[in-house]
Amino acid sequence: MTGSNHGPICRIASSRPARSRSNGSSSVARPCSRTPPPNASPSTRSRDGRSPRTSTRPTTFRHTTTPRWTATPPRPTVADGRLTTWDLAAGTSVHRQGTTAEADERLFAAGERLAPRHAALCRDVGLDTVPVRERFAVGIVATGTEIHEGRQPDRDSEFLANLVRSWGHEPASPRTVPDDPAAVRETIEGVAADHDVVLTTGGTSVGAADHVSSTLAGHDPLFAGVRLRPGRPVMAAVVDGTPVVALPGKPIAAHTAAVLVARPLFAGKTDLPTVTAIPKRRVEMPDADREYALPVVLNDDRATALGHVDSSLPLYDDRFAPGLVAASTRATLADGFVLTETALEPGEPVAVVPYPSVE
Repeated sequence: MTGSNHGPICRIASSRPARSRSNGSSSVARPCSRTPPPNASPSTRSRDGRSPRTSTRPTTFRHTTTPRWTATPPRPTVADGRLTTWDLAAGTSVHRQGTTAEADERLFAAGERLAPRHAALCRDVGLDTVPVRERFAVGIVATGTEIHEGRQPDRDSEFLANLVRSWGHEPASPRTVPDDPAAVRETIEGVAADHDVVLTTGGTSVGAADHVSSTLAGHDPLFAGVRLRPGRPVMAAVVDGTPVVALPGKPIAAHTAAVLVARPLFAGKTDLPTVTAIPKRRVEMPDADREYALPVVLNDDRATALGHVDSSLPLYDDRFAPGLVAASTRATLADGFVLTETALEPGEPVAVVPYPSVE
């Protein structure tokens, strides 16, 4: 190995055998030094005739032990048409017939979303192409005069577009419309004519400015309202052959309704994967005749209701306030939600739906 200019240049000679001292002990490598012994005179010369003080010849270290060698197993050979090698048990490193796919086995169910990795399996079993559904072209409309005029931000359209993408479809650029009955009707009908599915936000309640509900009622309504909070004022209808899902305007209500009500239309799935957690505080539910989606933060196996007074978003004491939570964008920092009709009790396990599993 080569040293810097500030020290001697040394190398290890690995090709020479180790020497032994006369007493039988193994030799010790000599230090790499240019300093002559104390009794040496300035005229002392090395074997090549140069002074050690000015010599630049590399110093040689010698190994103190004999190198150990590991035997290499014999290489496979072919003799008499047979492959010979070291002994292996039968079946070692062999995929048996049918382990990749059996005859007439269904590898993917209809409606299942194919991932990039599945291309390897399809190619391996001889599938060059598979029939798939086309991506939906999805129109998104945010209602509200304050949003249309720019006095309030549109808090819903961007996350809806992201959900549509994650579910495998193509969102169009969001549009806004003021709270005018004719404008709402014309916009929804126009977007429905140009897209496969339409998502709207706002205008689904019973207020004087809620014109989406009346527009959908004039076509082919499918349902109006669900037993869910936040997210209750969600409805759907078929407008000139195009499904339209109208979501509430409050951000958390819109998101909850989207992942629980609209997701099956896009992803073809109704399952809700869950993890188990233990509530840290008791949280009562307001009413017993509906289901609540309670946002929670997870810390190991403990769940804290985001919105509880002891959380980072103190909105209520011990009684869940879905209206306040629905309007708070900070509630999007939750890790998931608990679907429940009864109170959360400390120490009693609950099923938490992680947001990544439905987004």
